[in-house]
Amino acid sequence: MKIAIFGAGAIGGFLGVRLLQAGADVTFIARGSHLAAMREKGVTLRSGGESVTVRPLCTDDPAEAGPQDYVVITLKAHSLPSAAPQMLPLLGPQTALVTGINGVPYWYFYGLEGPYRDRPVESVDPGGKLWETLHPSRAIGAVLYPAAEVVEPGVIEHTYGDRVTLGEPDGSKSPRVEALSKLLIRAGLKAPVRPRIRDELWVKLWGNLAFNPLSALTGATLDTLATRGDLRAVARGMMVEAQAVAEALGVRFPIDVDKRIQGAAEVGAHKTSMLQDLERGRPMEIDALLGAVVELGQLVGKSMPACELVLALVRERARQAGCYPAASP
Repeated sequence: MKIAIFGAGAIGGFLGVRLLQAGADVTFIARGSHLAAMREKGVTLRSGGESVTVRPLCTDDPAEAGPQDYVVITLKAHSLPSAAPQMLPLLGPQTALVTGINGVPYWYFYGLEGPYRDRPVESVDPGGKLWETLHPSRAIGAVLYPAAEVVEPGVIEHTYGDRVTLGEPDGSKSPRVEALSKLLIRAGLKAPVRPRIRDELWVKLWGNLAFNPLSALTGATLDTLATRGDLRAVARGMMVEAQAVAEALGVRFPIDVDKRIQGAAEVGAHKTSMLQDLERGRPMEIDALLGAVVELGQLVGKSMPACELVLALVRERARQAGCYPAASP
C-alpha cells in the first residue's frame, strides 16, 4: 500500500513511521531543515521510552513519489489552499485523501443531507478552489488525537495519544476506509471507523475553538483556562454558542459541555498549538478553528456574540504579530 504523508512534521511524521513499520510504502513530503535532516539521517521517532530510526523516501517534490493509494494530509488548515495544486502528482484515479487537519474541513457539506448540501465553507476554502482541486469524493475524514513535537530536525517525540478516528463523509464503511483502519491498527494505533464522523470532528473542535484563541489572547495554559472561574466562563459561553450551531446542522454531541471542559483541564499545563504558533511567529489556525464556526453560525441564523468577539480580538492579536493576513481597508 502506497501512502504519502503530505506535511510530514510532528503528527505526520509519527503516523508515517508507524505506517512504515506496519509494512506500508511511505513517502514523507516535507520542506526546510526538517526535510534536510530526514534525508541525511533518516526519521527518528521517540515514543514510550523507545527510539527508532527509519529511512523512507523524503522529498519536497510530490512528482518524485507519483500516484498513491492514500495521501495523509497533516498540514495546518491555512496551508492547504496553496499546497493543493502540489498534490496533483500524487493523485491517481482511486487515491483517497485522509484529511487529518484541525477545524472545520473544506468538504464539510459534501453529500450532507439538508439545505446546505455540497456548499463550500468560505473560511477554509475561499472561492471553492479546494473543492475543485481536491474533490471531496476523495476525502476520508480523520480526527487525530496523538500529540507529538519535532524536537529537532528529523527527530519526532510522541508524548501521548494513539487514536485516529476515521469516517467517510457519507457515513459508509467503504473498502478504502476499512483497509486504512486495518493498516493503522496493525501499526499499533486505535483506528475506529465512525458512521458520523462530523460528530467526532465537533467534539475535538468544541474545545479547540475556545481554548486555542483564548490561550493566544491570554498566554494561559489549558489547565488555567479550564479551571479559573472567569476564563472558564468565557470558554464555556463560546462552546455553548458553537453547540447550538452544530446541533442545527444535525450534529449529536456524545458528552456535555462541562465534561468536555473537564477533559481539557486534565491535559494539564499545556500550551495550545495556537499559542505556540503565536510565540514562534507562525501563521495561526484562526479561520479553521473559529472563523469557520462563526460562518456556520451565520449560515444557520444563530447568534454568537462571544465567539464573534473573541474572533475579532484574536485576529487582531495575530495581525500585530505578523501571524495573520492584514485586514482589508
